[in-house]
Amino acid sequence: MRFLLPLCFAASLAAQPAFDLLLKNGTVIDPKNNINARRDVAIAGGKIAAVEASIDPARAKKVIDVAGLYVSPGFVDLHVHVFYGDNASYSDGQLSVIPDSHTFRSGVTTVVDAGTAGSKNFEIFKKRIIDRSKTRVLSFVNIVGAGMGGSVEQNQNDMDPNILIALAKKYPDIIVGVKTAHYAGPEWTAVDNAVKAGTGANIPVMVDFGAFRLDRPHEELITKRLRPGD
Repeated sequence: MRFLLPLCFAASLAAQPAFDLLLKNGTVIDPKNNINARRDVAIAGGKIAAVEASIDPARAKKVIDVAGLYVSPGFVDLHVHVFYGDNASYSDGQLSVIPDSHTFRSGVTTVVDAGTAGSKNFEIFKKRIIDRSKTRVLSFVNIVGAGMGGSVEQNQNDMDPNILIALAKKYPDIIVGVKTAHYAGPEWTAVDNAVKAGTGANIPVMVDFGAFRLDRPHEELITKRLRPGD
């Protein structure tokens, strides 16, 4: 009799479903693992536990038939503006959007903000948006300290690469690049300072002029100003 309880306990454990959720009969699109086929996907503890041609439904607590639907890893949107606020602008403004209102319904789980915040207001952006969003929010930080917002982006005195380098090193898991955008002047000041910041922080640079000038040609930007990986 002394062996009965352990045996019963072991049998009970064996009978428990191994997975919390099973997605049956979906078409899995997984470029990293070179999968584009009908597969069952099992989830346990909030993580993918198995991807197989057929998984027994009895092994899962809950089963959803997703036949006719695509199942994929979460998409990454590489260019968004999500520093939403009260200003009539992008940076801390109403021209940005709230990430969670637009991401998950489209299959997006990670977004990369493209330079909406600068070094002067990044901490606000982090506290108000990044830290509070269910969506993972990464950021290219604008070389202009005030961030993205019309005429402020023309201020050469607000393009300090050293401040941005220090900020990027403070938040290496969030800040993934440097952005320069909409600088209209004929000089390469914005690009050159962005590249200095990118070099110092070992992160790439994104450039968006909005329009190109004959005295600031695209060919020179690509072949002489930017680095491999920018």
